[in-house]
Amino acid sequence: MAEQASGLYIEEGPSPWAVLQQTGGYATVALRGTWSLQGEFDPERVQGYARIVREADGEIVLPWQPCRMMEDRRWSVELKVPAGGLYRVETCLRFRKDDPAMEWPVRGDMIHHLGVGDLWVIAGQSNAAGYGRGLYPDPPEPGVHMLRLNGRWDMATHPLNDPTDTRFPANREWTNPGHSPYLAFAKKLKQATGRPVGLIPAALGGSHLRSWNPEEQGELYRNMLEIVRLAGGKIRGVLWYQGCSDANVPESGEAETYLARFETFVHHLRKEFGAESLPVLTVQLNRMIGGEPSGALDRCWGLVREAQRRAAERIPGVYVVPSLDCRLSDNIHNGPDGNRIIGERLAQIALADVYGIGEPVRAPRATKAETRLRPEAEKTEIVLHFADVKGHLLTHSTEKVFTVEDERGRVDVTAWHVTGRAEITLELARPLQGSAFVHGAFETDPAGYVPFDDATRWPMLAFYRLPVETGG
Repeated sequence: MAEQASGLYIEEGPSPWAVLQQTGGYATVALRGTWSLQGEFDPERVQGYARIVREADGEIVLPWQPCRMMEDRRWSVELKVPAGGLYRVETCLRFRKDDPAMEWPVRGDMIHHLGVGDLWVIAGQSNAAGYGRGLYPDPPEPGVHMLRLNGRWDMATHPLNDPTDTRFPANREWTNPGHSPYLAFAKKLKQATGRPVGLIPAALGGSHLRSWNPEEQGELYRNMLEIVRLAGGKIRGVLWYQGCSDANVPESGEAETYLARFETFVHHLRKEFGAESLPVLTVQLNRMIGGEPSGALDRCWGLVREAQRRAAERIPGVYVVPSLDCRLSDNIHNGPDGNRIIGERLAQIALADVYGIGEPVRAPRATKAETRLRPEAEKTEIVLHFADVKGHLLTHSTEKVFTVEDERGRVDVTAWHVTGRAEITLELARPLQGSAFVHGAFETDPAGYVPFDDATRWPMLAFYRLPVETGG
């Protein structure tokens, strides 16, 4: 067996490229290992040290800290490291007292490219895993790292859900993934906060909510917890994009129960991570094109989109961004340009509502529908009122976006117009009979162009079964 060279050896500690979750602006770096020293020396004078250096310029962030020296030539130390980076961990071994400046101690192991910032888990199905195809200007960036499924930290690059040599077969993709929204999201966060961002992919294409709900099957929930434990057990938030599978099987009844089951999932997340307000950033479903026309399928997509909209209204700390204006690269997966838009919207939400940077941004959402009679024209109208309109609602199209139903069935919308800053008026072909509801862009493949906020350029959120109230 080769003789071990003199020095301090790190046997336990963070991996190169790791991002540690900060709490209160700091993270604890725990190091343990052994030491070796050749030749004659006084064991009582042997002392290990560790420090933190900023890699960009060599500035000492935390000066040499003495290690705890133990029996059998073992040592340990805990370093309180401020949020930031990238850092280098250096260690050394000193056995003489005639080097007070610590200029020439015996060498020690190092850990490179370490960051202290925030960790975000990526969960959901294929649009979370990332299946965008085509060219994309979305390069990697130091300070935006990821825990790959092989269990090793690395620079974050597409595809994030790369299953190569995975330690977590529960979320192994069945085909090669591609581009996702979350590298763009993380880069925006890092640039605005000045802190490293770590991504923890745990999504699986085609997965149902039941696989994420620990009160149902829950196998992907448990898999996610295992991945997070490997990353240190602490996270800043969850990036969630899921729902197509629950909407695509009408006979399962999953669309009808999506909201309640999603609330259960969020409850368990927050209990597991000890954070009552753990941020959960979600994306309302985009569209599915080319499928067989089906009223039941449209209804289920409407129900899931409505559940996603209402979850952000009902559950504090849950947010939703729209995606209906984002282009696809196939019949159901967002393309790279659409993913970039989604990632930047999620970053805007996170920066304002999680980090307190910038003004909060929301998509326009319908809050009320009420009838308005026009006796002079012998017409019945429905006025839709919207909240979260920062500027003015705008449209350049009269495509069929809105659908009305009453007790007799469908009511034709003969025309619709933006009639106020946050108001849209629908003209109906006949008077309403009994209870009535309005749906907006609820179908599997709704109108390609929906009303949007001219200040934010965000389209309205799709909605389903908004009750119509009797107005003036």
